[in-house]
Amino acid sequence: MRDGHDRTIHYLRVSVTDRCNFRCAYCMPPRGVKWLTHDEILTYEELLRLIAVFSREGIRNVRLTGGEPLVRKGFVDFVAAVKRLGTIEDLSLTTNGSLLPKFAPALKAAGLDRVNISLDTVDAAKFAKMTYCGRLEDTLRGVKSALAAGLTPLKLNVVLTAALTAADLAFFIDQVYCYPIAVRFIERMPLGGSASFEAGPDIAAVKRLLEAAGHGRLEPATAKGNGPARYWRLPKSQGTFGFITPISEHFCNACNRLRLTADGRLRPCLLSDLEIDVRTPLRAGASDDELAALFAAAVRAKPDGHSLCRTSGYPGFGRRMSQIGG
Repeated sequence: MRDGHDRTIHYLRVSVTDRCNFRCAYCMPPRGVKWLTHDEILTYEELLRLIAVFSREGIRNVRLTGGEPLVRKGFVDFVAAVKRLGTIEDLSLTTNGSLLPKFAPALKAAGLDRVNISLDTVDAAKFAKMTYCGRLEDTLRGVKSALAAGLTPLKLNVVLTAALTAADLAFFIDQVYCYPIAVRFIERMPLGGSASFEAGPDIAAVKRLLEAAGHGRLEPATAKGNGPARYWRLPKSQGTFGFITPISEHFCNACNRLRLTADGRLRPCLLSDLEIDVRTPLRAGASDDELAALFAAAVRAKPDGHSLCRTSGYPGFGRRMSQIGG
């Protein structure tokens, strides 16, 4: 399906929960989180029906997100049910990786294609401080588990904060030479209060530091995926580096996605509070055609771009990332 700005919309990010076993500072506050109630969150059956209807309208790629998706009971069975629809060509997962040692083989067997793992630093003390309750060793074991299970191409998502150091970059360089993974550096987005989180180096500085490590100049490359990253490779490396620049060099003209929140709102743009309620009509007995019409309305409502490039300062978005879906 094409939106009003002639972009093809084929990618749906589906949040299955707002809950997480980490408390990353740019995603949610360390305390005082108001969780959705059991009745507010879409059931797996409701999520599956919406994915089936939306795939009829052109959705072919689905990424399952949270919060942390793996904290929701029955998630592996849900992955298998989505795969059995037979309409989703690429089914992926965004996770903090800490629970992958337990679930990676079962997820692969259920039909999950690949995973993205959040890893902003490999300094254990900084990692614990950033996540408030996470252990670096758990996430690193998760990376190894995903590779061993064949959940590839694996991507490591690195939000650019002040925690990132030269030692982190040296670790990521080692990873792309040892494994066919993509390390993706992401500009921090001012979402739900995260604008005050201490900023790190910009994309240009990261590129300079990578090249200064002595392996040569970055060369253009490609990597499998549906997102906005621009990829580069160091000479003879197995993996790649991706750079995601929603602020300094936005990619709105090529945006191909909608988001479905855990409480049943279709969100046409991450950096806009515009949402379309699908939970209420779904539970009121809406037909598949009526649900498809809501999807079409969300596609039509998709703006041509976000406002961050056209305004001074950061607008105050109403939801944190954990409430929207990463």
